[in-house]
Amino acid sequence: MLRHTYAGQDCSLARSLEVIGERWTLLIIRSALLGTTRFDGFLSHLDIARNVLATRLARLVEHGVMERVPYQDKPVRHEYRLTPAGRDLTRAVIALMQWGDRNLPQELGPPRRADHVGCDGPVHVELRCAQCGRAVHDEEVDVRRNR
Repeated sequence: MLRHTYAGQDCSLARSLEVIGERWTLLIIRSALLGTTRFDGFLSHLDIARNVLATRLARLVEHGVMERVPYQDKPVRHEYRLTPAGRDLTRAVIALMQWGDRNLPQELGPPRRADHVGCDGPVHVELRCAQCGRAVHDEEVDVRRNR
């Protein structure tokens, strides 16, 4: 985890990385977006150590990215569901997938794709100007200090 790595920095990206910036955390979120909800499901999909998974899931629950919900009473068992804040990471995960597809291509092509549930068309993350509504290319973006 990146705890305290960015102390003193006034940066939204740094704050985000404190919660989701560790490698396993983003893979857990990806698995949740693919429908995994149970601890054993995450274990089998990710080949992650039990203690690491438990720690990462607890942190995601602590920060409101996932919620821990009982699905069985005897014995009590829980599943992990994305909260609205967790679902809000869909764009970031798809953007990283698409970056990898473009910049780190595999011979067999992309292992996954994002499709629109309504029509099965491919979904792509894009930048769009909030003022004029026009699609914006990377070269047209100027990141500035706000304060």
